[in-house]
Amino acid sequence: MSAKISISLTDEYARLIGDAVESGDYASSSEVVRDALREWKTKRLFGQLWDEGLNSGRADPAETIDDIKASARKRGR
Repeated sequence: MSAKISISLTDEYARLIGDAVESGDYASSSEVVRDALREWKTKRLFGQLWDEGLNSGRADPAETIDDIKASARKRGR
């Protein structure tokens, strides 16, 4: 399902979208915006995961990658 919305862009952003469509990289301006939103969503998720990692505290220097994998396998069950 899709929804129609109306947005206002600066001339610069409108030109960038138009250029992307004219170059043939995208079939429509909607496609450009959808692609940009997917990248924005991924960037936000990465930022949240990064913050979560930082907030989890320091790693145990004695823990190996094999220990981490084994722990993850146990949690996955």
